[in-house]
Amino acid sequence: MSLRLQGIFPAITTPFDHTGEIYAAKMRHNIEKWNRTGLAGYVVLGSTGEAVMLNAAERARTLELAAASAAPGKILIAGTGAESVRSTLAHTAAAASLGYKAALVLTPHYYKGSFTRPEAQMLFYRAVADQSALPILIYTFPQVTGLDIAVETVAALSEHPNIIGIKDSSGNVEKLMRLVNETQPGFQVLSGSAGALWPSLYVGASGGILAYANAAPYSCIAIWEAHLKREEEAGRDWQQRISRAARLVTATYGIAGLKHAMDLNGYYGGPPRLPLSVPSQEAMREIEEAFQDLKG
Repeated sequence: MSLRLQGIFPAITTPFDHTGEIYAAKMRHNIEKWNRTGLAGYVVLGSTGEAVMLNAAERARTLELAAASAAPGKILIAGTGAESVRSTLAHTAAAASLGYKAALVLTPHYYKGSFTRPEAQMLFYRAVADQSALPILIYTFPQVTGLDIAVETVAALSEHPNIIGIKDSSGNVEKLMRLVNETQPGFQVLSGSAGALWPSLYVGASGGILAYANAAPYSCIAIWEAHLKREEEAGRDWQQRISRAARLVTATYGIAGLKHAMDLNGYYGGPPRLPLSVPSQEAMREIEEAFQDLKG
């Protein structure tokens, strides 16, 4: 049976201490708190995990820590995308050996000019999926990569038996609806935007992989449960309540802002890794105000 990815998955942050080292005790602390919520699982080493800031040993350590701390039944997804097929497969094999259930694979983008064509994108994902030890989730994040993947390209890739879904972080609900409607039956479309979570679920997304859920998981779970119960008014209300906070800790202040929001809400955020820097006092106050009614 194909892996079912339904519900809310935080794209978890990587905690650092004030010397910049991975803070193992705080990762355990965060995951043990999340274990007591209705989160479906965890995405480790995604964009929010500052994966591009980690060396190979740190990546391995982060995967191990998360796997050791996650409660039974929480689905583990590893960010394994790299610029080459070979490196992506090596990262994926390492995650599989630790019990991860799927690999989230970002579009290669360093040689941008070579990856704008659908044929190049399909070659990469099919080559990975053919040899991968784990089922593959396509990860499109044009705000970071500068590249998008057309609906038609995803539809063609959805025919591959080892490509089981996509995380779409564009925030474009119309495109997400087309992905739901034009891909193969059983292909799972997950929203990467907390600011568009309710409308994404409404048009057929199977869940969300959300940075914002690190800091306020219960509000995301409330939207998911409203969707399951077909409580449209509640879903829209919660969406409206989180919209400003979600925007501040993603598009506006990024990972540093998100980590501050985690510190406010009883999780450990801590500092980002340089050259990312902590938010200004003004930004902190803005985040604190937005999260005032989203604690606990």
